[in-house]
Amino acid sequence: MRMVPCFAYTAFVIDAFAGTIVGWEVSTSKETAFVQRAVNQACRLRSVQGNPLRGSTIHHSDAGSQYTALRFGETLFLQGLRPSIGSVADAYDNALAETTIGLYKAECIADDSPFRKGPLRTVSDVEEATSAWVHWYNAGRLMHRLGRIPPVEYEAKYYAEHRADQPVAHK
Repeated sequence: MRMVPCFAYTAFVIDAFAGTIVGWEVSTSKETAFVQRAVNQACRLRSVQGNPLRGSTIHHSDAGSQYTALRFGETLFLQGLRPSIGSVADAYDNALAETTIGLYKAECIADDSPFRKGPLRTVSDVEEATSAWVHWYNAGRLMHRLGRIPPVEYEAKYYAEHRADQPVAHK
C-alpha cells in the first residue's frame, strides 16, 4: 500500500512587534474554526504571559474566506481584537505573514528539513514538525531587524524595560 503525503493548511498568528509566532494551528481543511483556534491560542498565551491583548490590538489577515467569515469576526470581537483585511492579490499588504510562511515552507515543510522525522503523512506529523520549527523560530532564529537576537529574547528585553503598570501596545 502506498502512503500519500498529508496535505494540510497551517495558520499562524504573528505579533508584528518582534515577529513572534504566538499562535498556530494545522488543519486538513480551510474551515474558519482552525483559524479561530490559532487566534484563541495567541490570546491565551499573551494573557498567561501577563501581557493580554487589549482593545487596540489589530488582527491583520488576507482576504481568505476563513478570515472574512462572520464567525471569525465574532472571535476577534470576543477577544477584543480589531480586524484588518488586506487588499486582494497584494502580497506586499501582508508581507510579514507571506515572509514567515515562505520560511516555514522552506525550512520546515521541505523534504530535507531538520524539523521533520520522516515523511509528512498525517496531520500529527505536520504538527510535530511545526511545533519544533515554531519553537526554534521564536527562541533560536537570530533576526537581523531585532539586533540579531531571537524574537522572544527581544520581547523579554522590551517587557523588562517597561514597568508593569504601563499599558503595552501590541501590534
